[in-house]
Amino acid sequence: MRPSPDEGAPASPATTEATGAVPKPGRDRYLDLLRAVALVRVVCFHLFGWAWLTVLFPSMGVMFALAGSLMARSLARPAGSVIRSRLRRLLPPMWAFSLIAVPVMFALSWKPVREEGLWWFIKIGCYILPVGSPPYPEESGSTGGWLEVSWADQAVGPLWYIRAYLWFVLASPLLLKAFRRLPWVTLLAPIALTAVIGTGLVTVPGMLGEGLVDFAVFGSCWILGFAHNDGLLQQIPRYLAVSSAAIVMGFGLWWASGHLTEEGWNLDEIPLAQATWSLGFCAVLLLYAPSWRKLPGKLAGWDSLVTLANNRAVTIYLWHNILLMAAAQLVDESWNIPWFGDTFGPYIEKSYNGLILILIWPLLGVAILAFGWVEDVAAKRRPRLWPNGAVKGRGRAA
Repeated sequence: MRPSPDEGAPASPATTEATGAVPKPGRDRYLDLLRAVALVRVVCFHLFGWAWLTVLFPSMGVMFALAGSLMARSLARPAGSVIRSRLRRLLPPMWAFSLIAVPVMFALSWKPVREEGLWWFIKIGCYILPVGSPPYPEESGSTGGWLEVSWADQAVGPLWYIRAYLWFVLASPLLLKAFRRLPWVTLLAPIALTAVIGTGLVTVPGMLGEGLVDFAVFGSCWILGFAHNDGLLQQIPRYLAVSSAAIVMGFGLWWASGHLTEEGWNLDEIPLAQATWSLGFCAVLLLYAPSWRKLPGKLAGWDSLVTLANNRAVTIYLWHNILLMAAAQLVDESWNIPWFGDTFGPYIEKSYNGLILILIWPLLGVAILAFGWVEDVAAKRRPRLWPNGAVKGRGRAA
């Protein structure tokens, strides 16, 4: 999801003067900031479960839009090499996650062959190449233990994003060709598909159906990234683009209001509302996108954390659910500490989720140190323990 070194290199002054072209920036820090905010919002939503967070900031739509923009930029190179590069960066971090999670499932008496038969041997391949939903035990662990009975469901949950990302990467060469021939048709086609299969009008069963719904819901956001990369959004009059985005977002809220689930305004459970709200929201973000080489003003103080989040985005996303459960268990165990639990028990109970929110960040730091280097190896870089962009040593700074 990062540009290659040649993509990030700015043009020389001589070249700029000769051609009159504006030099291309390397990493766009505005896009990096959006990705970091999206990751934080995902963690907070999975902790607090506040449905309104999916309206306030549709993280998954934003992440797919940003990835689509970078994918279109990369496809200036041969499509085969780009796809191989993306898969190489995506899959090894997932394999590292699976090498820990799946053996634990078996250790806790998961017997999938007995439950599902030989078909399970095909499904388990989704932990290697996630073209579909990987299998996991509905109940595992023990009530009140370090691994509660639903831990596998929560741990494997984030893998749907890896599956959807894989689908988009494989389809991008064709999608980009279609977009450059029929931009508006290609951009809105996933919304139409969501209206058919995401509303129950037509049901596609099994793993194919799950993947197809996710592909449809976030397809327009991914293709919107193409429009951002190609400069199409800037060719539309600003008032027309913003008013169109507002209409699409308004439709999303209207649809959601008539299809609320037990979780209320959780757009994750209302596909057509998610698709339209995310599309309009991302369009506004990209319409007003500045091109920052550095974070400006007070945002500059967050530069190292934004850099770290972007360099370890896959690691953070894959491990955050398991670590939220670990943080909750640590808070629970604090009641058993002599004197501490008796004295501070009422305060722990009142600030339970707040304590988990405090603990999750150092736990994610441990995961970054333990598993983040896999992202570097996958990208054919020297492994780094803490890639926050900080320059070490005066010699290097010079």
